[in-house]
Amino acid sequence: MPRSIHLCILTALAACTPPNETSAPASSTLEAAIAGHWREPANVARDIWRHPAQTLSFFEIYPDQTVIEIIPGGGWYTEILAPLLRDNGHYVAAVIDPDSAVNPSSQYYYDRQLKTLKIKLARLPRIYGRPEIRRFDEGHPRFGSPGSADRVLTFRNVHNWRENGTAESMFRGCFDVLKPGGILGVVEHRANPDAANGGNAGYTTQNQVIAWAEQAGFELEAASEINANPADSKDHESGVWNLSPSFSLGAKNRAKYAAIGESDRMTLRFRKPVIDQAER
Repeated sequence: MPRSIHLCILTALAACTPPNETSAPASSTLEAAIAGHWREPANVARDIWRHPAQTLSFFEIYPDQTVIEIIPGGGWYTEILAPLLRDNGHYVAAVIDPDSAVNPSSQYYYDRQLKTLKIKLARLPRIYGRPEIRRFDEGHPRFGSPGSADRVLTFRNVHNWRENGTAESMFRGCFDVLKPGGILGVVEHRANPDAANGGNAGYTTQNQVIAWAEQAGFELEAASEINANPADSKDHESGVWNLSPSFSLGAKNRAKYAAIGESDRMTLRFRKPVIDQAER
């Protein structure tokens, strides 16, 4: 089981006092969702590295859209997207079906991940509304009816797809579920451009991600440095997991890794082309 998924699950399952569900957000604006009292403090503390307002604006997210988040992990972005889309849109969390796992270890972690997300969403129904959790087969990903989503988003997952040999099928699944003109937003740990085999240790080269997306049929519309971190040397002992928030080495060199911050990340916006019927 990739360590990144494992750590997301452990973080989500950490003891935390649930926020009081006093009322739904006053408005469905992005700013109101990010400022929501229901967000876990540990998640809010990471805004300085994950830049949710800038990132979701770059992906052109609006409250009346159908947005599918691929493998939301512990639900960091779920806390923002579900309330934002609650009244006029639809939030879909696409999770790996534990029954499709290739081994018992993966099945266990996928099952825990699914249960964690269900608990989060059920805890505050007035805040999150009626979001949907869709299971998909890891080997044959299908995220919904073709052409049914306005946006598909995935955060720090592509390196797992590369390691599992599913990157091509995952990008194709993203392409199929989007409406023509829809956007795929990708944030991923960025390897140095000359990294062998497209990256390793949790990092993937930007060119490799673009190649997979274009092979699926997407067009790269824009790349942003919103989530860049030039202090990340990408040569850590245990890879990207040495950095915050994982600190996989525990106390060893913790001050050094804390000073670096979170990983250097690419932020890419792809669009599914609109095909003129007359050209068919």
